[in-house]
This record gives sequence, C-alpha cells and structure tokens, in this order.
Amino acid sequence: MTITVRLDLMLARRKMKSKDLATLIGITEANLSLLKSGKVKGIRFSTLEAICAHLECQPGDILEYEP
Repeated sequence: MTITVRLDLMLARRKMKSKDLATLIGITEANLSLLKSGKVKGIRFSTLEAICAHLECQPGDILEYEP
C-alpha cells in the first residue's frame, strides 16, 4: 500500500513551475521537491489546502492511493 504524489502532473497541467508554487504557498523549494518526490512521511493540511487553492484542484488530484 502506498500513497503516490502526483504534484508534478498537476504543475504541468497548470503550466506552473515548482519555484513559483513554493513561493506562493510559503514553503521552500527543497521541501516542495521532497513532497513531489514522495520522500515525506506526511503533509500538513494547511500546506495541502494552499497547494489545492493555487492549483485549483482537489487533494485527490495530487494524492493517489495504490493498494
């Protein structure tokens, strides 16, 4: 069972760079990169909310459960 992070796909769809999103939501590019690569153990709801607000998407567009 894994949760796959599809943030890179949403960024491509919205034609937005990681650097720009990191600035908009107030986190470092390094932390956003870790999140994109799936190397994090968790994500704050406030961060997820900010990402979804700026990318105009739902959490399910970014996170996918794979049994």
